[in-house]
Amino acid sequence: MTGRLCSQPMTVMNDSVQASTRRLYSDVQWLTSVSPPRNHAHVASLNRVADYISGTLKKLRCRTETQTFRVNGKEYRNEIASFGPVSGPRIVVGAHYDVCGDQPGADDNASAVAGLLEIARLLDEGQPELKYRIDLVAYSLEEPPYFATEHMGSAVHARSLHKAGVQVKAMICLEMIGYFSEKPDSQQFTDEKLRQLYPTTGNFIIVVGKTGQEALTAQVKQLMKKHASIPVESINLPASMGLAGLSDHRNYWPYGIEAVMINDTSFLRNPNYHEKTDTIDTLDFDKMTQVVRGVYGVITGL
Repeated sequence: MTGRLCSQPMTVMNDSVQASTRRLYSDVQWLTSVSPPRNHAHVASLNRVADYISGTLKKLRCRTETQTFRVNGKEYRNEIASFGPVSGPRIVVGAHYDVCGDQPGADDNASAVAGLLEIARLLDEGQPELKYRIDLVAYSLEEPPYFATEHMGSAVHARSLHKAGVQVKAMICLEMIGYFSEKPDSQQFTDEKLRQLYPTTGNFIIVVGKTGQEALTAQVKQLMKKHASIPVESINLPASMGLAGLSDHRNYWPYGIEAVMINDTSFLRNPNYHEKTDTIDTLDFDKMTQVVRGVYGVITGL
């Protein structure tokens, strides 16, 4: 299904629960309809989205909280849902809900927010026995002008965990999980060496980690492949390379937390990146459902 609903809702089995394509579509549809766009300048729009996320999470059997922070005199919000043990090590799964400018942001990053909400529903429905506490976090202010600054919502969250002495098993960042293509040479690369190592058709999802995180990256990849019917690739790059830390996971590294990104390769595949053409009809919801299934398998299997 690409950008439209089938006559019958598609569900994907993952153990005893079902990931719903229809729910993913509905969430992306709502998020991309927010006007004015949900960027840093439109706090009212960001608050509408935060209310939507919080309202969805509060319907589930989980613990919820709102983490507020101020930037340049304005208040922003991270919305958090926790499942499993109250204490002990955690797995953090995060996605940002703001957009860069005046675009609907279907892939960047409504796709990942919808995925985060669907994972929450699956945890509620399946009630799996969790070894670690699972914190699902929806962040504000990932995009410019605050990207790579201390004002990112994920930077605020990571600092708060460090200050509280929280032990984090792993952080998994969901960043653009909805754009796929079956066209030959639809996958672009930064250099020829990578072209020789990875598929040239953009129909896969990739796990991105920094050098030194090879074990976690490999484990996440294998668990995703076990639970999802979608090609899964992985890569580890030096943290000094821009491609290694292009989202919220970067803010956990300074505290010694292993953090990886689940991504459709962003601007190396999606021509609508940070454009007004980043609309819901460009997304592949069948494949997105598989990504969600895979990530659920990761967080329940680590």
